[in-house]
Amino acid sequence: MRILLWYWGRRGGGAQFTLCLARGLAGSPGTELALSLADRNALLPEARSLGASLDAVPTFGGAAGAALGLVRLPVLRRRLVAQAVATRAQVVVSAMNHVWTPLVAGALPRAGIPFVSIVHDALPHPGDPALAWDWRLRQELNAASGAVAFSESVARAVAARRPGLPILRLPLGAHLPVGDKGAAAPVTDFLFFGRVRAYKGLDLLRDAFAALRARHPGVTLRVVGEGDVEGCAPGLAALPGVTVEPRWVPDGELPSLLATARAVVLPYREASQSGVLPMALAMGVPVVATPVGGLSAQLEHGVSGLVARDASAPALAETMSAILDPARRRALSAGARSAGAVLTDWDAQARTLLAWLQHLPEMRG
Repeated sequence: MRILLWYWGRRGGGAQFTLCLARGLAGSPGTELALSLADRNALLPEARSLGASLDAVPTFGGAAGAALGLVRLPVLRRRLVAQAVATRAQVVVSAMNHVWTPLVAGALPRAGIPFVSIVHDALPHPGDPALAWDWRLRQELNAASGAVAFSESVARAVAARRPGLPILRLPLGAHLPVGDKGAAAPVTDFLFFGRVRAYKGLDLLRDAFAALRARHPGVTLRVVGEGDVEGCAPGLAALPGVTVEPRWVPDGELPSLLATARAVVLPYREASQSGVLPMALAMGVPVVATPVGGLSAQLEHGVSGLVARDASAPALAETMSAILDPARRRALSAGARSAGAVLTDWDAQARTLLAWLQHLPEMRG
């Protein structure tokens, strides 16, 4: 099968996911892979090393660049279609949406090229920009021959928007740098890592940790991520035992960062799924999570981590306390590592995707 994998984002989970999926596809027998990536993609050198046909597309930097770039959309549409034709791609797969994806995707079916959208979120997260969200997703799904989702809640939302559209449910894999398992010894009891946003429940974590610290005076929490921590959880940084690092974490630092934690905590109020969760499991780090969105399905309660009874500070504190028991944490770490081994098998992910693609009506026709 000949596949063109498309992602015009720059960095973060989208770039990591695209590279890991590309590695799996590139290594699949009988598959010819081509890539359409942004010239600003932080992992472009790693993508080039795969040896696949690659078009590095000039995108933009900042809001002003995005606005100016709109005049280039006809050229970008033709460029993507031309690459698909030149590489004889049987399908174009969008690894993750970019601001220009809904404005370009429709050109593919008009040119007779099947398009598949990998949908990471079917609804905007509370507090995140939601301008034109419905329009964007509608444009992508209307152009699509099929969609891929990583949680049942997202799959249901996609099916409601586009009844009858073939949907593949995949587990969200762990997108860690290849070969780097992180040798650092744990130095903190709990780690919160990721983009700092209101829906991620840092205020719940603040209140839960304050209660936990009252019962376990030596417990520690490290919060690392780009965003306004004080705005989301006033007073969190001032709590004893808390370290806050408001910064972007480079891809190469992810394994060592996760390895410093005895447990990762996801205090989310809402979620589709979490990209941090499978990375933690792959590092053998158990996870404490609230029971929202797809988190419960990503985590096997009592095996690879613990799921709180509800998304409240008392329930979260209770669950965090339970994982402090050394024997229980050791058992959960073993379970996390076993689950993570499956989630780092991108060859298996690629095989599942390829088998599903072959049965799409447009592919059979």
